[in-house]
Amino acid sequence: RCLWCSTLTGFFEHISESITYPNMAADSMEIDDSLYSRQRYVLGDNAMQQMAQSNVFLSGLGGLGVEMAKNIVLAGVKALTVHDTKKCETWDLGTNFFIREEDVLSHRNRVETVYPRIAELNPYVQVNMSSAALDETTDLSFLKNYQCVILTEVRIHLQKKINDFCHSQQPPIKFISCDVYGICARIFCDFGNVFEVSDPNGEEPKEIFVQSITQDNPGIVTCMDNRTHGFQTGQCVVFREVNGMSELNGTTRQITVLSPYTFSIGDTSSLQPYAHGGIVLLVKTPKTYYFEKMEKQLLEPTCLTPDFSKPDAPLQMHAALLALDLYQEQNQRLPGIGSLQDSEVLIKLTNEINKTLVNKADVNEELVKWLSRSARGSLPPLAAAVGGIASQEALKALTGKFAPLQQWFYLDAMEVLKSLDSCSTEEFFPKGDRYDALRACIGETMCQKLHKMRTFMVGCGAIGCEMLKNFALLGVGLASNSGEITITDPDLIEKSNLNRQFLFRPHHIQKPKSSTAAAATLEINPQLKIDAHLHKVCPATESMYSDEFYTRLDVVVTALDNVEARRYVDSRSVSNQRALLDSGTMGTKGHTEIIVPNLTESYNSHRDPPEEEVPFCTLKSFPAVIEHTIQWARDKFESAFTHKPSIYNKFWQTYSSAEEVLQRMKAQESMEGSFQVIKLLSRRPTQWAHCITLARLKFEKYFKRKAIQLLHSFPLDTKLKDGSLFWQSPKRPPSPIEFDLKDSLHCSFIVSAAKLYAAVYNIPYTEKDLSLEAISQIITDVKIPEYKPAEKKIEIDENAKKPEQTKLVVSSEEEREAIAQLEEAISANAVTKAHLQMKLVMFEKDNDSNGHIDFITAASNLRARMYNIEAANRLKTKRIAGKIIPAIATATAAVSGLVALELVKIAAGSSFDSYRNCFFNLAIPIIVFTEPAEVKRTQIREHISFSIWDRWTIYGKEDFTLSDFINAVREKYGIEPTMVVHGVKMLYVPVMPGHNKRLKLTMQKLIKPSSEKRYVDLTVSFAPELDGDEDLPGPPVRYYFCQEHI
Repeated sequence: RCLWCSTLTGFFEHISESITYPNMAADSMEIDDSLYSRQRYVLGDNAMQQMAQSNVFLSGLGGLGVEMAKNIVLAGVKALTVHDTKKCETWDLGTNFFIREEDVLSHRNRVETVYPRIAELNPYVQVNMSSAALDETTDLSFLKNYQCVILTEVRIHLQKKINDFCHSQQPPIKFISCDVYGICARIFCDFGNVFEVSDPNGEEPKEIFVQSITQDNPGIVTCMDNRTHGFQTGQCVVFREVNGMSELNGTTRQITVLSPYTFSIGDTSSLQPYAHGGIVLLVKTPKTYYFEKMEKQLLEPTCLTPDFSKPDAPLQMHAALLALDLYQEQNQRLPGIGSLQDSEVLIKLTNEINKTLVNKADVNEELVKWLSRSARGSLPPLAAAVGGIASQEALKALTGKFAPLQQWFYLDAMEVLKSLDSCSTEEFFPKGDRYDALRACIGETMCQKLHKMRTFMVGCGAIGCEMLKNFALLGVGLASNSGEITITDPDLIEKSNLNRQFLFRPHHIQKPKSSTAAAATLEINPQLKIDAHLHKVCPATESMYSDEFYTRLDVVVTALDNVEARRYVDSRSVSNQRALLDSGTMGTKGHTEIIVPNLTESYNSHRDPPEEEVPFCTLKSFPAVIEHTIQWARDKFESAFTHKPSIYNKFWQTYSSAEEVLQRMKAQESMEGSFQVIKLLSRRPTQWAHCITLARLKFEKYFKRKAIQLLHSFPLDTKLKDGSLFWQSPKRPPSPIEFDLKDSLHCSFIVSAAKLYAAVYNIPYTEKDLSLEAISQIITDVKIPEYKPAEKKIEIDENAKKPEQTKLVVSSEEEREAIAQLEEAISANAVTKAHLQMKLVMFEKDNDSNGHIDFITAASNLRARMYNIEAANRLKTKRIAGKIIPAIATATAAVSGLVALELVKIAAGSSFDSYRNCFFNLAIPIIVFTEPAEVKRTQIREHISFSIWDRWTIYGKEDFTLSDFINAVREKYGIEPTMVVHGVKMLYVPVMPGHNKRLKLTMQKLIKPSSEKRYVDLTVSFAPELDGDEDLPGPPVRYYFCQEHI
């Protein structure tokens, strides 16, 4: 901290105010995994540590500035200085989520107000504040104390001056400027003449198994099983474990891609012939990027193009925003809202500036007109999206991780405005309330539509928190306008959430996400009406989230982390013809999908290919990569500490006493799981030493006997029918491991396994029991039975499934042994209530004190050692075993801002061509907007078609028969169903025996609805027009049981 103080002396002398420090700052380089675990998987430890040594200066605390401050502090820099000179105004309530009504009434400075709220986001970051003047006369030498300078709400001439200063330093101070003016936003980056990036894309290199390598010039490598390699020409790869052409091992070769499955590696003609095996790994190489100063880039801008349907938009906005700056220079103000005269002046200035540019496009007068009208305002979702993107650029500047933006990024919300052309100028005038900045962009009518919206958001995690912030700033769901936001999430807050879910603080840990997020959102905007639930949205809660519930909604928003839940919510939204806004992130990647009734396809209209399952035999006997050993270790954890205790407890709940079970066994009654349960009972440890013994025996079984058995069944010289070796890539022969307590990995396995057995069997232990001396003493006395490998079949069929343990056939000898074991337990009085109970240990990845990841890491790495697979550290093991989705606040903020822009279009009832889906990867960076997929119509007959949004309706009565239903469909819709299905039950399929008799049965009798059920949705299909074709599907048919419900 003293170093920090001394380096800022220059800045302290420059400003008159004293700077306040938060209570805690991070000098330690140790990364708090419980807070940063999800982000570590995005950035890596090197980048995290570089950030923790970096100081950032950020000027301007409007909507964009506070968004960036939030994201940068959550990421974990060493220190952030926030600078601003303005006072809080009513206007700010609709743009800055950290300013409250009392701050406006008290006329507080924005920086004083916002600073403590930013500081509490992350106790490891030192947040400082300044309200000193920053202008043409300011001595910029204080900036030398920062690695990155970010400017918002600063005019171009001052941006250029500060950029020149930053660019000229050695090393250069990384410079970012960004602005949001109404419906237009921009980012500019300059990281110095030369900027080296250690990892341009952040993707983890995958291991590729080799099928063959030709002895030729050039030598051609073919991937095993026609797996795609994903390489690019010019990249370098390194080889290992190649047999025959062994000279390649350890060498790096530049490649030329020939196909998705093959690539050439230069001359191999003088090498030994290839025999078998081999693994190829991409070599990550640093990349150098070159930047120009703003002065030059203003005339020759290099722009990223996000929307290829309007490729000229970035250059058009570049000219328009430069003209806007010139307008301010000449008039000392922004254009007036709705002033046609100001608009004409701005168009003229844009044309003049455009002529001076080297890189340019034709002036878009419509864009300039809307910019002029809205420049005084701010669209909160635009600030959120651009703030997320720009924050990621700041992290790149500090760490050299990921490819930087070169050098301009422009984003507009012109599609939002397509429905506003006919609005009067008065619509956009301020009213002196918190929505004035928004009103200046979208008008009063649109504001009212947002206020009246009834929204259902599923999930209150990272995206959920960001969406609620956007709802609050937009005024979505105001109580006074009969609007409402319903949110639901069954989860409780954990410490790892605090790194991204910015509405939560440490004192919220273990409180419900939904109600906590609702309370925090009402602090941003008390006018909202939020109904917070703790339920899952699934078939089991359809009585709560019923069709009636959905029909009251305007839009559904998903903030979910799994595909299955998304598919379900999508099906409910489509069924009830409600718009759905879906989004998700994974690391720096993000997507948004907009689903609009009768206009677009739905989420369920497309399906990703299913994830490849690892074959059972690979996990059990033939692991090839570290992912296999981690999955095996996770399976062992589940089996020993969750699954077996569960079977044990259920068994003894079913059969009340051991004596009863013994009688049944002697009578040769079948009791599922009995042999497994009695085995567990007979081996039940009763003291800590027994837990150590059990762990030691497991070590012997897993890491020695398994290898001996495999090599007995398949000796190293075993050959397949075609004469090739059995043990060749990807199969690896195992090597038995001799136990050695001095080996830290062996010791870690024993201790972690013993602690988990102690938890399962409720056995106490002390810190002294965990000492190496105490464990060594116990292990010395453990007698390891001699092992002889058996003549047994080992599964090598990759299509074989894992057998169910409780259904395995038991021999008569095993039966007699089980009876004897149970008799012995009864006579030893080892069948009390305590003996007949085990504690389930549910896997929990985020509690480092529970030893779960310790066990999986040790077990996985021992197995990896046995198979000569490169081990994984604890962090990587935790990610794979815990199926952790890497996440970072920057991507979450960006994705939620983009979704909220689409929400405004939903409220406006925009046309199809206004909506945009987005995919981005902020690491590369790539941002792509596309139109959603247009809804498809299925033709049944020439004059009859339907889409996923159509639903036919039939109203019945009490004695309405199946035949009546079929006739009613024919009369109303002109075609007769040939099949009727309810859920999974086939009500009528003519070819099925007895189904024709059902035609006379009533619909009530066939469906058997519950008394409160008013209707059911049926699936129907129709005869094809041509014989031999398949039946044609139809839309769902909603059948009402009684006419009175019409």
